[in-house]
Amino acid sequence: MAVAKKLMSKKKPTFPINEMLEKYLIKYNRNIKIPIFYDDLLRFQGSVIVYDRNDEDTLWIRTYYSEYDREEIDRSLKKIYTMLHSDGSDETIPFLNVDAIDYCTFGNSKPFRIKIRNILNDNYTYFYVKKADASRIYGLELEHILSPHNMNFLVHKETLIEEHIAGIPGDDFIKDFLPKCSESEKSQIAKEFVKFKERCLVRLLGDMRSYNYVIIPTHDFDQIIYKIRAIDFDQQSFEGNLKVYNLQFLRENFKIIEMIGKKLDNTSINQYKIEERSFMAKRMITFPRRTARLIKCIKNDTISFPRNVLLLKKHLIKYVGDVKFKECENMGEILETILAFVKRNYLDISDKKLF
Repeated sequence: MAVAKKLMSKKKPTFPINEMLEKYLIKYNRNIKIPIFYDDLLRFQGSVIVYDRNDEDTLWIRTYYSEYDREEIDRSLKKIYTMLHSDGSDETIPFLNVDAIDYCTFGNSKPFRIKIRNILNDNYTYFYVKKADASRIYGLELEHILSPHNMNFLVHKETLIEEHIAGIPGDDFIKDFLPKCSESEKSQIAKEFVKFKERCLVRLLGDMRSYNYVIIPTHDFDQIIYKIRAIDFDQQSFEGNLKVYNLQFLRENFKIIEMIGKKLDNTSINQYKIEERSFMAKRMITFPRRTARLIKCIKNDTISFPRNVLLLKKHLIKYVGDVKFKECENMGEILETILAFVKRNYLDISDKKLF
């Protein structure tokens, strides 16, 4: 973690949702009135530490509420679950149970993790209640538009509800699963990591240390297919140091970066980068109005400090060699410049230099 700390600023502030972003969220059905807020969950009266199967502290605590508060909170959380995953009706609420409300003491967002169980079949899932932050919301929306994955979340006033993204945390996978993978599986993971790294870099999603993404294995005939997904969008377009957006400079990823060097040659790496940029360009073309509206929101918002904007412009001009970044006045304009380049050149990008 020491390497990342040197690259990154101190604690990132929470940026409020402005009027333009709120209108965007309403238009795309992200802003829906919910029956409970983040601050309501802070009224817990006690807690115990949550340990993992190896009896290690997970940095989550299990919260407890007064009997009166718990009844109201449980009912509201069940309602949110139906709004997030269904049509928001009350028909399924009698078959749901709130098994746990956990609070994370680590990181910027300080989320609550809600475990919801269907009492008819014991299936369960999670969702998260967080303090709404404009930069995190932009990160979620950019992931929804530019990645292969749909993002399911709701926002109301100062509360953000996020769907759980299932998978093996990257740090656990690197430690416990990667050494057991076959050579062909390692090659496939290397390919996916290159694509994931390129996607994060191009859309300026920072701090992808190994515990901020998950690796998802899927059985397909006689092989296992691995996909990589970000699960933390707190550092969207905030930092000024370009290395924060490049996964290879984060110490927690060094083992995978080392594996990529062994499994892939430069030609293959460049090919996968081009494939990922082309995919992102096609996604922008598929959703032109939504992409344009979102970028307009970011351009008219403040989600970083002026010194970070100046530093990132300097790094990009040096790294890419494009003086267009000199004209950018905020993070939204920097992001727009990068994405416009990707979109403009996706049919013939092999002779262009971008990251």
